[in-house]
This record gives sequence, structure tokens and C-alpha cells, in this order.
Amino acid sequence: MRTGNNTVLRPAPAIIGPVDPNLASALGRHFGHPGFRPGQEEIVRSALAGRDVLAVMPTGSGKSIGYQLPALLLPGTTLVVSPLIALMKDQVDELTRRGIPAAAIHSLMLPGERQMAIEGALAGRWRLLYVSPERFANERFALTLARVPLSRFAVDEAHCVSEWGHDFRPDYRRLAEAAGRCIRADARAGRPPILAFTATATPEVRADIVDLLGLESPDVFVAGFDRPNLFLDVRRVTGELEKRALLPELVGSGRALVYTATRKSAERAADALRSAGRQAEAYHAGLVDAERLRVQNAFAAGTAPVVCATNAFGMGIDRPDIEAVVHYEIPGSLEAYYQEIGRGGRDGRAAGAVLLWNYVDVRTREFLIEKEDAEEDPRRRPADPEQREKRRELERKKLRRMIGYADSTGCLRATLLGYFGERDVPPRCGACGNCRRRRPLEPEKLLLLRKILSGVARGGERWGKRRVAAMLTGKLEDLPERLTGLSTTGLLADEKPGAVEEWIDAATGAGLLAATDDVYRTLSLTRAGRAVMSGRVVEVELTLPESPRGRTAGKRKRGKAAPRESLDFDAPAFPDPEALGVLRRWRLEESTRRGVPAYVVLHDRTLEALAATKPASLDALSSVPGIGPAKLEAYGPALLRLLASR
Repeated sequence: MRTGNNTVLRPAPAIIGPVDPNLASALGRHFGHPGFRPGQEEIVRSALAGRDVLAVMPTGSGKSIGYQLPALLLPGTTLVVSPLIALMKDQVDELTRRGIPAAAIHSLMLPGERQMAIEGALAGRWRLLYVSPERFANERFALTLARVPLSRFAVDEAHCVSEWGHDFRPDYRRLAEAAGRCIRADARAGRPPILAFTATATPEVRADIVDLLGLESPDVFVAGFDRPNLFLDVRRVTGELEKRALLPELVGSGRALVYTATRKSAERAADALRSAGRQAEAYHAGLVDAERLRVQNAFAAGTAPVVCATNAFGMGIDRPDIEAVVHYEIPGSLEAYYQEIGRGGRDGRAAGAVLLWNYVDVRTREFLIEKEDAEEDPRRRPADPEQREKRRELERKKLRRMIGYADSTGCLRATLLGYFGERDVPPRCGACGNCRRRRPLEPEKLLLLRKILSGVARGGERWGKRRVAAMLTGKLEDLPERLTGLSTTGLLADEKPGAVEEWIDAATGAGLLAATDDVYRTLSLTRAGRAVMSGRVVEVELTLPESPRGRTAGKRKRGKAAPRESLDFDAPAFPDPEALGVLRRWRLEESTRRGVPAYVVLHDRTLEALAATKPASLDALSSVPGIGPAKLEAYGPALLRLLASR
């Protein structure tokens, strides 16, 4: 076969051999795995059949087998495009260790090293050749690659091709053209089959990947996004002081990642943990290369148990035993959040994924969207102001979706899975923070909820929660005239608008109200909401957002009970601060002894109830929320001794 420049092209030698019909045997022989993980075998068979493939699989599910095993069973070289230099290096090192010829080409290599890798590719020496996407901006490289017979053209982190993806990279837009210029190792006409892989892709991102990579009638595999061993939670906090107080408990005594929005936050989080006696490292772009490499290697080796880092850290890190992933500030998108929490619990054991949520942190994210400074990669910046503003608006929309998750009072797992397009997701998982906090409504609270639902209905189901709450509480200033004379106007005049808004959020989270997915968030009643409003359904459970601890504590005298808001669920009196401190210290010691995060021992709400009610017997202790039979047996006597001494 000849190209236009008369260069003779020869297929790479079949180093491993012809296609093996027994894929499980090949998997064990080359990689030592006893069997395929769910979804892997189907992807491998499709790749071997010469189909274009789009595979969406969670982080840690073994996506790389989808292109590595076919690479060993097909003639020629499999090209793998990856933006993660650390992951390239790790995979090439691991393949080489197994005796599989592999190489990489990226910007951190010396020119001589890159030339050796290219010459090896032209000689058919490599089964897998990893390249970074920016290589395709070099026309000389593209022309050279067009002379390498390829069995498959694999694209890792394929979401980077889409502006809706959480890590859009313009270099990925060159890949369809680059693949079209490549030749097939089997000497057939056309480009090599393209295999695209990603862990985080909503339906709109999947459509973009198919379109922008030019996939032809691809086989699309979407594995379940659920990670049932991850306990999802959102903890409302008042600010930095409360974050610092909570962080040691959330991290526990095991291995953990703490993600932050800025360099300064990474340093502050690491300082908070060190002040609490935990070994912690900071990782961010402000560190010299040698220090970043030291931290990365120490975490990978297990000598640094906790790393507090900006979002660059973790790419390519594959420790299976991460027990907690804490977000110190809100991430920029649900895709980024899902990918980052996906680094926890890869060994299948229980792990925590907790977001510390304070709306003030949104300002930091908005600033990061707006800024253009030396830290940004100029290749990612659109060329003109109009494109730049379009890009910013996309980032703002993704941030609004992330805020919706943080503010949600519905099941966090259902919210996250629904965002990624999973169908038939149960409305309650029973194993996230919001599900654990859900409580049945008493008759008087149910009546109050029905009044709120009636307010939405009387308003014509065309307003957002702020105006509905203002109408219900009689705050008529700046309200549209059509809301000032309704039968529900002022119906909750004794309540605060903010408290009514929280109930609206709770009703939305419970599926009684629906809100449009735009900046207006217009409310409407669902079928379930109409049934509650009309009285046809009288058993209702809701999750009201927990108020940040300490928001009003500083305004009270020490130990004095707080007045209850009329819209709050019945809650214990304000906990005794001294007793609460003793309980927290005991819980930290117990979690360290057991090697689990602190909340696995007892949740904050349970500690606060204990410090407020101070039960003096096992019977009284068993009535405290969060103290079930197992907890009573394990901790009952110790808790009674602690409380008796206060």
C-alpha cells in the first residue's frame, strides 16, 4: 500500500498473535485478571469487531482494558490520545513491566526521547503509543503519524471534546481530522476505528462526542453511574472557622483527598488538619515541580495519607483505599464533582464524599470563571470576546447546576444519577445525608406545607420561590400586582420568607414541586404535590436543610436553649457546648481506633442531640435519633459515662 508521497507502508508485525477467541484467557495471560469487570468484555468485542465505540464508565471501572486488550490481539499499533501525562507514564510503565511494547509522546519529554518514540512507531515496535492531544497542533507530527499503520485510534477523557464537558480542550477538536488522515493496519480503506472513553458524560456531552469525533454508527456503552459504597452528603457551614472544625472529623484517620478551589484554600485546609494532629500535604500549581512530584509520589506510595489540593491533583492516581473525599469549596460542575468523588472507595469498601457548602464560596467560582490571568492555558481561551463570553456562560450554567445539587433537599444520589441521564432511579436511596435527615411531618406541619403548595397553585405556577415566599409572608414591596391580591397572599405572615423558601426547597427535593432548569427556576406542582395539597395524601416526609451550626450560637449565652423557629422540625434544645466538645473528642478517638471516618461512628446531629438531652439510661439513650440497637450495644455504656461526668 502506498500514500501520495510513494512511501511504502507495511503493517506492524503481530507481536502477540492473531485474535484470541477466548478473551478471558487473553485477559488473564496478559494482565493477570481473573475475569472481566461488568461491561468490559462487551466493549472489547465491539472494538475487535472494528466498530466505532463510545464507552462511558465510572472512574476506577477499568476503562483502559477496552483499548489495551484489543491492542494486543490486533496487528498494528493502537494510538491512545490522553491529556494526562502522569497517567500516560503510569500506563506505559505498567505495560512495559508486563513485557508489552508501549511508548508515550508528550511535552515533558526531551526532544531525543520523543524522536525515539516516533521512530519506534514507524518501525512498528509499539503495541500501544500514547500521545497528548496538543501533539496534533504540530503539522509535522500529524504527517508522521499518518505513516503509522494503526489498528485503533483510542481517545481517553473524550468529554474534553465537548464544551459541555467539565474539562474542554480545543486540541481535542483536531482529533477527528487527525484520525481521518491515518491509515489502517489491516490495509482496508478509510480511517482506523475510533474508540472513545470517558467517565463523566451527560446525554448532551455524549451527543457532542459522537458528532465532534465523527463516530460512525458507534456502539455506545453507558455503565451505571452509581457508586453505592459512597456515602454522599452536603454539610452547610457558616464559613472558614466551621470548615476547619469539621475537616478533621470528615477526613478521619484513613486516607483522604480534600479538594479546594484555590491555592490558598489548599494551604489552609492542610494547616487545619496539621493543627488537629493529622499528617496532611498541600498540592497546587504554586508549588515547584519537585514539590508537586514529591507529594504526588508520596500519596501514591501511601506515605502521605491526606492531600489537600486543587482539582489538578488525582488525575491518574489510582489508590483503591481512599476512604474520604471532602470538597472544601463547591466545585465548578457536577461532572468535575462526580469525577473527583469517584476517586474514593475504589476497593469497594465504604467511603464518604462530603461537600462543605457555603453560598459565599460561589463568589470564588464566579471569579475563576471571569478571570483571565497567567495561570490559564492560552490554548483554552477562545479567540474573540464573543466566544469568550459564550464559554463563560456555559461555565455559569454548569455552576448553577452544581449549586442546585448543593441546595437540594432531595436524595443526593438520585439527583446526581438523574443528571447523568440514568433512568428509573429510586427517588430515595436511604444512604445519603439528605435521606438520613428526612423526617415525617406532623399534622400542623403538613397543614403548613399544604398552604405553601396552595400558594404556588394560586400564583398560576409561573413564579420562582422568592416571589412565592414573599407573597405568602405578605412582603408585597416590588411584588407583581397579580401576586398582591390572591387568597394566599399573607397566609403565612407570621413566618420569615427565608424559612418559607427552605420549605419550598424541601418540597422540591421531595418531588412535590418542580422547578424549571433556567435562571428563573419557575415552580409548578407535580402530581404528588397536588395530591398532598388536596389532602388525598396525608403521610409526607421531608428533608429541611440543616442550619449551619454556630450561625446563631454566638449570639446566645453559653448553654442557653435556642428559641425554635416556627417552621423548623422539632429539634433538641441547644446542645451544651462542653458536653458536645467531650463527645466530639471521644468520637475522633473512636474513629481513629476503628480506622473509619468520624461520621460512621455517630453523625453530628446525634452528638448534638446527646449533648442537649443528656440521657441518663440506656432506654433514654435508645430514643435519641441515630442510636439504633447496634450503636446502643457498641457505644451505650461509654456514652452514658461521658454524659454523666458533664
